[in-house]
Amino acid sequence: MSRQISFIPCYVLLAFLSCIAASAPAGAQTAPTKPLTIETMYQPGGLTGRAPETLEWSPDGTRLTFVQRDEKGENGELWTVDTTTGDKTLLVSAAKLASLDPDVNKVKNEREKERRTRYHVAAYLWAPDSKHLIFDSQGQLWLYDLRSETAVQFTSASEPSGDPKFSPDGGHVAYVRKHNLYVRPVDGKDEKQLTKDTGENLFNGDIDWVYAEELTVRSNYFWSPDSKDIVFLHMDESKVPTYPITDWLPTHPNVENEKYPKVGDPNPVVRLGVVDADKGKVRWISLTSDTESYIPRFGWVRDGVIWAEVLNRTEDKMDLYFVDAKSGKSRIVLTETTPGAWIDFEHVEVRFLKSNGQFLWPSWRDGNMHLYLYSFDKQNPMMAEAKLERQLTKGGFEVLGIEGVDEAAGAVFFSANKVDPRQMHIFSVQLDGSGFKALNAEEGMHSGNFSDDGKHYTHTFFGPQTVTTISLCAVSGTCKPVWKARDAIAEYGLRAPKYLEFKAEDGTVLYGRLLLPPDAPAGGKIPLIVNIYGGPAAQLVRKGAPDPFDEILSRKGFAIFAVDNRGTPGRDRKFQTAIRHEFGAIELKDQLTALDQLLAQYPQLDPDRLAIWGWSNGGSMTLYAMTHSDRFRAGVAVAPVTNQVNYDTIYTERYMGLLKDDKAGYEESDVTRDADKLHGALLLVHGTSDDNVHFQNSIQMIDALVKAGKQFRLMTYPNKTHSIAGKDARMHLFTMIVDHFERELK
Repeated sequence: MSRQISFIPCYVLLAFLSCIAASAPAGAQTAPTKPLTIETMYQPGGLTGRAPETLEWSPDGTRLTFVQRDEKGENGELWTVDTTTGDKTLLVSAAKLASLDPDVNKVKNEREKERRTRYHVAAYLWAPDSKHLIFDSQGQLWLYDLRSETAVQFTSASEPSGDPKFSPDGGHVAYVRKHNLYVRPVDGKDEKQLTKDTGENLFNGDIDWVYAEELTVRSNYFWSPDSKDIVFLHMDESKVPTYPITDWLPTHPNVENEKYPKVGDPNPVVRLGVVDADKGKVRWISLTSDTESYIPRFGWVRDGVIWAEVLNRTEDKMDLYFVDAKSGKSRIVLTETTPGAWIDFEHVEVRFLKSNGQFLWPSWRDGNMHLYLYSFDKQNPMMAEAKLERQLTKGGFEVLGIEGVDEAAGAVFFSANKVDPRQMHIFSVQLDGSGFKALNAEEGMHSGNFSDDGKHYTHTFFGPQTVTTISLCAVSGTCKPVWKARDAIAEYGLRAPKYLEFKAEDGTVLYGRLLLPPDAPAGGKIPLIVNIYGGPAAQLVRKGAPDPFDEILSRKGFAIFAVDNRGTPGRDRKFQTAIRHEFGAIELKDQLTALDQLLAQYPQLDPDRLAIWGWSNGGSMTLYAMTHSDRFRAGVAVAPVTNQVNYDTIYTERYMGLLKDDKAGYEESDVTRDADKLHGALLLVHGTSDDNVHFQNSIQMIDALVKAGKQFRLMTYPNKTHSIAGKDARMHLFTMIVDHFERELK
């Protein structure tokens, strides 16, 4: 899963990051100056204006670059910000950037468009000399000289080239084409193909769907520090089943087959290879005889020595290997086990320090996600197991990610929710365990993107009383503004919800939020809509920007409620793993328990006019709630998983276990079995080209509902993927949702 609430690696959480700004204090109301409608939510630039794209640090750490587009996204410019002065300078004009980095909305294929946005495919890459850039212009690479301000086409093959990387010495560029690795000198001469597999089932350095989606893999090859070798992951997908994605719009429909391992299916068989970048000779490395294992992360310890993580299929044991690149000899230097839980790949990112034999290792071992410092003999790394030096962070909070390291100052920078599980801040701690401190204090959501030397970072912040801002900050404390969103709260009168706390049946605190109508009827009862996600990939209750769609619903007289049940992220291991081997029951129990407490606290809410809606896992939970309780008069399920065996191996087996070990658990999570118990008016929605949660899920639910004699409404979006993106589709969908609730609750 991707770290950014950025969607969730797996099931996509509905987010409005492009059209939300800042919150106001709970209950505050600002008189709007502009009308808020579904159409304005999806106007070019959204409610807050188009934010900078592709923020990157130059390798020398002296400047930050970003693409700034106009509101329509059609014209963009590449700007640079000086880290010392904060001065902004135009680096590449709109005329030149139009061909080097065209607007992603010009990509016609919906799946490719979603891949580029969902996985944040970088449009450009800095050269090690900080004087050149390489652009990926929809599959053709261009080398740009910053001094002469000229671009030279670097590749011109009929097949697209991607994932370019400069060698550390800057002399060559490697890239992937048709699942094979290529390399070329920066002068553009003598392209060399390093791997030569043919067919669609063998990947060398390339990434398949399930690794990208569920293990957050963004690249599968890495240059050695001396620029002589490349270590890469070889994937054999021959036995991975395919799923047909059909384009129904042409007279003769087109079918695109997607390699997609569903629960219990064979996974890609993986192994590491090392290829000589000059001679093209490949040396294969065998780490384990278990063909069911994953290799989610790997890289270079130093010249001649590789590190690799090997994860078992049940995802509760991971070994860290050191490997001699020439002989292939390997040894396990660290083993992490999580009995009764899983390896949390959203946050487990090992970070090797460059200057000495040490690495940072996040672990759930004490019940919370914390950072641990390990050491090894850098000259002879395979002589012994890694040694635990110390635990760097402690306490009842979750470390959410390592953001940067300043090795010269001995400081580690990381994001965590120490202040409040509903917030995120940036912290630092010294490698000796001292000096724990926060880099920011304002209530809300803070994220940082650090330069390689750890001296500067981009600071993105939005909170209950602050519009979204992006700043360039020195760790010493000085910040220079880069971008500020339009004040949507003032312009559209957006309000923050009331933040509430409830108790689960076992006494666990559950966090919720409630948005009441601005003009509640005198003495009348208010219908309530529950917005749900409920799964292990997203929190809905966070102290960030207000949701404009919630505001639209509330102005139509609805109250909007959300609660994060046990099993959602951001809390300790016990909280998150409460749903292991079971999807649905505990989540619904917590939702209904919190709902009863809410109704007791707010007697103006109407218990007889309740509705529920959600997207992806939220769609699954909507169906589960409407077939396992009689509380909801109406519901909207968007892109739901209806039977867990329809979803992919890595995500589902992480939480549910293997199918052969728990068939009963999988059967109980199959909502199609309970179609005859559907209670309330259901609107079922799906995109026909959804390559994440397949349209098959809704087809099976439709079949079950028809056989059960249950009436329901259905909306399909031709060729749309999991996010059902695009202004026309989104306006149509959210208008339909509003109409459904107006009809059924009033």
